[in-house]
Amino acid sequence: MVLSIEFARQLYQSADSVHDFDHILRVLTLAERIARAEGADMETVRAATLFHDWGRAEAEIKNLDHAAVAAERVQMLLESEGFEATWVASVVHAVAAHRFRTAPAPQTLEAQVLFDADKLDAIGAVGIARAFAYGGAHNQRLWAALDDIDLSHWEAQGDDSHTPVHEFVVKLSRLKERLYTSEGRKIAAARHRYMEDFYRRLDAEVRGEL
Repeated sequence: MVLSIEFARQLYQSADSVHDFDHILRVLTLAERIARAEGADMETVRAATLFHDWGRAEAEIKNLDHAAVAAERVQMLLESEGFEATWVASVVHAVAAHRFRTAPAPQTLEAQVLFDADKLDAIGAVGIARAFAYGGAHNQRLWAALDDIDLSHWEAQGDDSHTPVHEFVVKLSRLKERLYTSEGRKIAAARHRYMEDFYRRLDAEVRGEL
């Protein structure tokens, strides 16, 4: 069955450790929790979550929007399986709208649930682990001084010396403000505090203060 975990798992065999099927399962657990709390349609949320990063590795190689690529694939799959058109459209929108950096914005509750769950997996202890896993895979330095990172300069010109600390300052530290659901924001508050404490302690340890 195309909506099963077993079917979806095979679609992520080429994914990196940051966006592999473990990521999908973590987001699914969060999405189901948020959907229950917010009263979202669970089947829409589950389907969109299972497929939201489908084709990400190939899209990044071609410099394409991976959310748009996944949405196109999901639409073709679900239509070919004969699912009802309105439901397919709701799943496709949720997949297309899950990115932090690009449009469209999530317009439905189900899309907002997926957006929040996906962003929650990028913060807290798991988010820290993912940032350092990505940094290691891309030969980034382990550390940069928190207070030396100029956010406005980065937004205007970028930075060729990106580190996991940069990722925290320029993206992860701002994710909690971008969430849509009450349940998502509640989860984000504790995860955000944990990140702040970790990166401040990392700064102190590197400086030999702790």
